[in-house]
This record gives sequence, C-alpha cells and structure tokens, in this order.
Amino acid sequence: MKSADILTDGFERVRDAVHPAVNGLSVDELVFRPDPESNSIAWLVWHLTRIQDDHVAELAGSEQVWLAGGWAERFALALPHTDTGYGHGPADVESVRADATLLLGYFEDVHDKTLAYVRSLTEGELDRIVDRRWDPHVTVGVRLVSVIADDLQHVGQAAYVRGILQRRDQPD
Repeated sequence: MKSADILTDGFERVRDAVHPAVNGLSVDELVFRPDPESNSIAWLVWHLTRIQDDHVAELAGSEQVWLAGGWAERFALALPHTDTGYGHGPADVESVRADATLLLGYFEDVHDKTLAYVRSLTEGELDRIVDRRWDPHVTVGVRLVSVIADDLQHVGQAAYVRGILQRRDQPD
C-alpha cells in the first residue's frame, strides 16, 4: 500500500462520518447547540470543510473551492470570505446557518479536490517541508494527516451533537 492510498482512506473515513452527521436534518436542527457556548453541526461541518479546503489549496498551490466554486456566495455568511472558523466565538458560530444540501455540496467539492490532490502526490512530495515554524518542520504528509485528525475530531463532535438533538426530541 502506498502513502497516497492510506491518506485517501483517511479522507474517505471523514466523508463516511460527515454524511450521517448531516443527512436528514433541517436547518433548525443543524444549527441546534446544546448550550450557547457550544458548536452546532452546521458550524462543525462548515469549519472542518473550510480547514480542509484552506490547507489542501495551500499545499496544492491552488485557489480554495470556497472561492473558486462560488460557495462563499452560496453560503452568504456575514464573515470574511477568507474565514475558516478558527478562533470563532459563540456569535460567529451562531452566524453559520446552512441546509444539509449546501453543507454536503461544499464538502463533496472539497473532498473531490482533496482526493485528486492526494492521488497526484509522489512519495517524495510527501516529504516537502511546508511549515518551518514547528520542530520538527511540517511536511506535506504531516499536514494532510493533521487535517484528517482535525476533521475526524470535528465530525465526531457533530455526531455527538446530533445524538443529543435526537435524544432531546424523543418522547419520554
């Protein structure tokens, strides 16, 4: 098995978790937060997709799908177009409202671009240093693993919020 195959598998696992976290929910359910300081499913999925889009575009030397694919306009968020959700507070989280079709459409576009990029990589390219601020320096391979890990944490949080939402709506 090659490194690109392992990375592809990791990103497919993210995809396999995103859809069940989002599918079948209304906008009101997607923006539900267990308390005012919590993140919503909509924000979590938007954020994990924005981070993936941002990081993969930087690695690939290409424009983000968010901008190139017109997703920023479709979401029409009251946030800067470059915003990825990093450092958001409760008011920012609350401002991310989207339906399942929009969230999953953007996610799928980013997922497709990510897989195309990962499948194009050679073993040697995975060792290219992309961030010297860390010790050890961050390589393409390490950055991609970091994105997978971050995505899986956030989609797990989204699944947890969905579980809270579903239990809340069950009759006693």
